[in-house]
Amino acid sequence: PIRAGRFYLYGSHDADTVPDDVEPLLIEAAMAFGTGHHGTTQGCLRALDRLATQGLVAEKVADIGCGTAVLAMAAARIWPGVPIASDIDPVAVEVADANLAANGMAGRVTCLEATGFDHPQIGEGAPYDLIFANILKGPLIDLAPDVAAHLASGGYAILSGLLNEQAEAVTAAYVEQGLTLDHDEQIGDWTTLVLKKG
Repeated sequence: PIRAGRFYLYGSHDADTVPDDVEPLLIEAAMAFGTGHHGTTQGCLRALDRLATQGLVAEKVADIGCGTAVLAMAAARIWPGVPIASDIDPVAVEVADANLAANGMAGRVTCLEATGFDHPQIGEGAPYDLIFANILKGPLIDLAPDVAAHLASGGYAILSGLLNEQAEAVTAAYVEQGLTLDHDEQIGDWTTLVLKKG
């Protein structure tokens, strides 16, 4: 099991280890990426925990390139809205729906197959208070204009999937779109960035 801030990620074989003082998320290791053991997923969850502790209540959340949808599920655990989780891979979308059901959260996250922001429901849901993108350096840089366009003024983007040495280039792409770096954290070889719009 992995503890990241207030979140506790575990497989069903560890169900008897869940402490009382956490937001539990059951994630079975399956075909989609995102069991929480990776520094990028942990970094995103810790960033989410930090923003929530600071008082952020994000009513509209998008998880772009969601994998298991663990990040969208974490947001749905602590806030009342229905996050959108999208992935380019149809298998990931199926796994995300299965994970929601396993956590008793069916209907709490809308799972869509989409490339980046290219889906009408993602456009209709904008502007977002929080956007997650835990993917790779190249796609993160390519998505910078879309993230900025879909983010509400005062909203945050939590970005990961990048090696420590790639953080500067990714940050620069988002600063160019008018975002400012709010926080960054390194876990092992991986960096998570939190950027704010306006």
